[in-house]
Amino acid sequence: MNAARMRMNMTEGPIGPAIVSLMIPMMIGMIALVSYNIADTWFIGQLGTLELAAVSFTFPVAFIVNALSMGLGVGTSSVASRLFGANDSSNIQRITTHAAMLAVIVGISVLTIGLLTIEPVFRLLGADDTTLPLIERYMSIYYFGGVFLIVPMIGNSVLRASGDAKTPSYLMTAGAVLNVILDPILIFGWGPIPRLEIEGAAISTVVSNALVGALSVSIIYFRDHLFRFQTEDWPLLVDSWRRILHVGVPSMASSLVAPVTTAFITWQVSQFGQEAVAGFGVASRIEGLSLMALMALSAAVTPFSGQNYGAKQYGRVMDGARFAWRWCTFYGFVVAVILFTGAEYIALLFTENPTAVNTSTMHLSMVPWSYGFLGISMVCVSAFNAIGKPTPGMLISMSRTIGVYAPLAFVLAWLLELRGVFLAAFCANIVAGLLGYFWFKLAMKPYFDDTPETAKETA
Repeated sequence: MNAARMRMNMTEGPIGPAIVSLMIPMMIGMIALVSYNIADTWFIGQLGTLELAAVSFTFPVAFIVNALSMGLGVGTSSVASRLFGANDSSNIQRITTHAAMLAVIVGISVLTIGLLTIEPVFRLLGADDTTLPLIERYMSIYYFGGVFLIVPMIGNSVLRASGDAKTPSYLMTAGAVLNVILDPILIFGWGPIPRLEIEGAAISTVVSNALVGALSVSIIYFRDHLFRFQTEDWPLLVDSWRRILHVGVPSMASSLVAPVTTAFITWQVSQFGQEAVAGFGVASRIEGLSLMALMALSAAVTPFSGQNYGAKQYGRVMDGARFAWRWCTFYGFVVAVILFTGAEYIALLFTENPTAVNTSTMHLSMVPWSYGFLGISMVCVSAFNAIGKPTPGMLISMSRTIGVYAPLAFVLAWLLELRGVFLAAFCANIVAGLLGYFWFKLAMKPYFDDTPETAKETA
């Protein structure tokens, strides 16, 4: 069957359907993960406010672990997709094998460092004597899932790079469903299984990640035959890791900057009262759901651009970017109209506090008009990563967060109060979108100047 039918050659055929066929499974997988996180939080909340607070303290650390996983995944996907496009099967096997080895090393490092630093790290984050024991019970298990979180990220990235987005989506969905099933059983106890409370939540996460990791590795090894253990590959180990980290490290840096900026913006909003923070939280969650399609699209651009770049189909790389840009513009406009029209009604679904409703309505009436630009910037970052030029992508991401959003919010909050914070977000998205659009076009121009015939290639 199999592997050949599951893979997709994106260097030929219509461009739009190829990108959408990758995008839809990715979005399904993302929805599954979001649903699991919501369910996980709800089950833990049933234990009590203290348990919920303890797990909330772990979110920044979990975000860092996820950023490491995503960075390695992006780096692996970038290198692998270009090799798939060039039909270089030998090096694909080498990169996949060496990427998995790197993932195991990073996972073991996360486990070791994490277990040794639980108390100082979480005291630094503000945990006290009431929450710290609960955090220690949770994280002493959670950290063992580091390897099982990072390895499947690598495996799924290789599968997507080959054009197979359905298998990773199935795996992510299966893991999320298993986690939701195990949560109440292990947290509250069922039949012969004892009530494990907060440890049960951690165990369900580790077990689910382990299953997904085992299935991912099995598919790559037995179905796609992408692992290769040969002595002649050992001298190339450092070269493989260098190529993966060349893209992976800037991607990690961009991911790690985002929560710092979010924390700063939350602090800015808090200057206008806790009710304003509540309203901002509602708007942020709606924004996260609204942007899911754009995140899936940008993720789909990576294997598409990488394969075509590896095959020297530079015209298709540009045409793929143009398709994605048009899709972002259309989708962003539709979402903006919907949220602008229903902003107040949406806010009232979550809270009746007048200040919170006003804050959420203000955000949802203004910021979504820039979502199209934000989507364009995300697409450009993914495309830059795919073609092995991660620095522009990193700078585009950081120009939005620490270059425009944070400093402009500080100034405009003083001039325009709360509306100024949201205006800063609006402006930052537009700047990032325009910067990405013109920078990517400029970066691709030499390929057409050097090889004019590629400009004639069409979808």
